[in-house]
Amino acid sequence: MTGSDNRAALEKLRISLQDTQQQGNRRLISLCAGSGCGAYGTAKVHKALMEELARQGMQDKLEVKLTGCHGFCEKGPIMVIQPEGIFYPQVKEDNISEIVEKTLKNNELIKSLIFKDPATKKKITHEHEIPFYKLQKRIIFGSNGMIDPTSIEDYIAVGGYRALEKALFTMTPDQIVDQVKKSGLRGRGGGGFPTGIKWETCRQHDGDRFVICNADEGDPGAYMDRSLLEGNPHIIVEGMIIGAIAIGSHKGYVYVRHEYPLAVKNLSIALKRAEELGLLGKNILDSGFDFDIHISRGGGAFVCGESTALMASLEGRPGRPRAKYIHTVERGYRQGPSNLNNVETWANIPVIINNGADWYASIGTDRSKGTKIFSLVGKVVNTGLVEVPMGTSLRTIIYDIGGGIPKKKKFKAVQTGGPSGGCIPEKFLDLGVDFDELTKVGSIMGSGGMIVMDEDTCMVDVARYFVDFLKEESCGQCNPCREGIKRMLEILTDICEGNGKEGDIELLEELGTMIQNFSLCGLGTSAPNPVLTTIRYFRDEYEAHIKDKKCPAGVCKPLFHYEIDEEACNGCRLCALKCPEKAITGEKKKPHELDQDKCIKCGICYDACKFSAVVIK
Repeated sequence: MTGSDNRAALEKLRISLQDTQQQGNRRLISLCAGSGCGAYGTAKVHKALMEELARQGMQDKLEVKLTGCHGFCEKGPIMVIQPEGIFYPQVKEDNISEIVEKTLKNNELIKSLIFKDPATKKKITHEHEIPFYKLQKRIIFGSNGMIDPTSIEDYIAVGGYRALEKALFTMTPDQIVDQVKKSGLRGRGGGGFPTGIKWETCRQHDGDRFVICNADEGDPGAYMDRSLLEGNPHIIVEGMIIGAIAIGSHKGYVYVRHEYPLAVKNLSIALKRAEELGLLGKNILDSGFDFDIHISRGGGAFVCGESTALMASLEGRPGRPRAKYIHTVERGYRQGPSNLNNVETWANIPVIINNGADWYASIGTDRSKGTKIFSLVGKVVNTGLVEVPMGTSLRTIIYDIGGGIPKKKKFKAVQTGGPSGGCIPEKFLDLGVDFDELTKVGSIMGSGGMIVMDEDTCMVDVARYFVDFLKEESCGQCNPCREGIKRMLEILTDICEGNGKEGDIELLEELGTMIQNFSLCGLGTSAPNPVLTTIRYFRDEYEAHIKDKKCPAGVCKPLFHYEIDEEACNGCRLCALKCPEKAITGEKKKPHELDQDKCIKCGICYDACKFSAVVIK
């Protein structure tokens, strides 16, 4: 293959954009406009900023960029001022005039806006010095805070589509596959299958081959793929084109859940702009290679994250899995050889091609290479998206990056892998997180969800919650999943309501093993994980519910009641004022009483009391 006018034009554009960046004659204000920060009010902040800059005649002296998710989601809206890297979290429209006047005009820091580390109480000015970011290795997610996702020029300026040029003009399909194999990249969608081997197998089968991106992210609390698609759609597009070259495909699909409108919007713009610049469609960069990508929106069924169910839905049929004695790389979408990888997997491809397989394989562990983006949520100080090398310990992620457990509560467990993942107790906090180590303790990597739980979490109730979710999401095709999960939920509900009986724990274990061994697809085979791991590591809580009719965490309402400790109560009346049922009475500065007949066990008094006078019995 030889170069072309299109290719020369692309290189000229890249040089021009990089020269503009290096001149550094204008400041850059980066505003996070991902779904999370958007919900906090980025649009209002942006409007106020543009109006203030116009009022002061500064709009031509700096650049304002609406970017994708920066990862530190609970601190939105986030503003970063470059080149200094000044980090202002939770910016409000009322702060804009002060930011423009002091920071942008006079280079003054606004002390009230600077990030304060909850652990050390120190003020930290620069983004890269904040512990949440400092310990990450953001090789995939890092560009999110630097580029406007609707601008292909921004992506090209940071080296975008260089990997595509390399794959088209200096590599053969065999060499591309070989690089992906040597990199050790494993699928980030949950299964962890070696990506290069999947590509190699797919291209060995004859027929119209298809490249598919799984963006049907259905795990509660997980939003890694959404944030990548929203913030840097071109890296996924570039990865898919390279994959198409490798396996000999000319048609691709992105199957994205209906609940991701911003991701669909930004991806649609990216596809259109890539086609306009000759990077997608017919005769890409005059190389003779054709490839198109189409967007298909799913209805939000959790089971459609499974490969065969996804492809059935893509064809317009009900999203139901099929038995995998015939693999999708042989006969998948429209009965053609189909290569399915998830969003994060595709995003790794340009990085591997640009930097080489050896560089990528140097990151991570022996059998789990590269980095992984985790959605860190739950009872943790710093919630958000975290990208770390494979093998990073749970303790580092939860305590050093996540900031530990709020309100000085004790850590109890962390669930990895979404609703089908296992709950990992404190004794495994130093476990290195990779595909194999998580499997050893009864959990899974999944797509990267990580839910932290503290001492106030009832593990029986947690198992019940996830099994209830999975029951609703089961397609109902096979008896083990349809009936087995339903029966598990009935038993767990009885236990939480005080109706548990001897033998229930053993029955749950037996049912779990049966469902794992005989279910048709991955949803069923992994569904018992929350139950089996909570029994394995927190059996005493099950026994307390069944034998003593008590919930040690005070979560299962039928098994506890609130009381007021007279010695601890100083009569501040806060609990009485907050109680919606007026169940608490007493004089000011004297111990109060709680009427059990009126109490609805809402827990408002417990949360409101600052003196630990309201106790759970």
